[in-house]
Amino acid sequence: MSQPPGFEDRDHPDYVCHLHKSLYGLKQAPCVWFHRLSEFLLGLGFVASKTDSSLFILRTNSHVLYVLIYVDDILVTSNDSSQVSLLLRQFATEFSIKDLGDLHFFLGIEAVQNFTGLLLSQTRYIRDLLSKAGMIDCKPVQTPMAMTQGSDSGGAPYPDPTQYRSIVRALQYVTLTRPDISFAVNKVCQFMQSPSSDHWVMIKCILRYLQATADHGLQIQRSTSRSLQASSDADWAGSGTDRHSTGGYAIFFSPNLISWASRKQKIVARSSTESEYKALADASAELIWLESLFQELGYPLHGPSILWCDNIGATYFSINPVFHARTKHVEIDFHFVREHVARHQLSVQFISTQD
Repeated sequence: MSQPPGFEDRDHPDYVCHLHKSLYGLKQAPCVWFHRLSEFLLGLGFVASKTDSSLFILRTNSHVLYVLIYVDDILVTSNDSSQVSLLLRQFATEFSIKDLGDLHFFLGIEAVQNFTGLLLSQTRYIRDLLSKAGMIDCKPVQTPMAMTQGSDSGGAPYPDPTQYRSIVRALQYVTLTRPDISFAVNKVCQFMQSPSSDHWVMIKCILRYLQATADHGLQIQRSTSRSLQASSDADWAGSGTDRHSTGGYAIFFSPNLISWASRKQKIVARSSTESEYKALADASAELIWLESLFQELGYPLHGPSILWCDNIGATYFSINPVFHARTKHVEIDFHFVREHVARHQLSVQFISTQD
């Protein structure tokens, strides 16, 4: 930002203007805009969500409106289309808006209605990413990561670490609709500080896989069922340099995958049960948050959420409150999961690795 021509003080060239209002481009502008928009919606009777600060809900006896905000991009939906039109007219009296009609494209994510529901994809974003990386005509592959890849070290330093970080950040955004690359992207994220040429080869493999599957996405199907189920797993001591484990989970609302993660655990697990239980606790935290969100949306779930785990020790550990020297250092995770199991909000069940 710089002062407009003619406003400079020749005697004090380092002086700046004192603004009475926020200006587009300032670091405070998004926060100030959000407060302004929030005040407007609250004045119309909307209630701010406690689980998601960007969600506002207006509920009456006959209709309900949901408003989801991302800076100046706004999604509005309701069970009554006339209420959506009314809200847009109210917006127009206060702000300069552009009505883009039905949802087709939002924040780089394409939404296409089909026979079974809604397909969320990022085909255009992936094509732009391939072009940015100079791989628009690359040879496609069928997996995002080769079995021989995954080395934590090796290779000469990559000559352009800024490009490496830029591509990795873009790949992280692609995981919003592509859970199949989450593990591979998590792996290349671990070398942001000092990437090597071998790590760049891993990125190229992910990009070549996206070349082959650019049209793939996340299918959201219609369903009358209201149940949450999750599966968690961990790769105990999988890192060859520091022996940290990688944990992950996938959460389904009826048949739809709605949340997932693949993360390197911050502590070294002393046993496979410990690493599995850490992944189980992370999945439990996400499940509890989702339950609260569905409650606010007016869709209470049918029964406790089910969390599947393929480690019998971790499964017993969530039910039987027994501590000893080998497990007392993970008591916080234990108490968190155990509390929700005792309240019947969560049911931890064993499932075979083959299943």
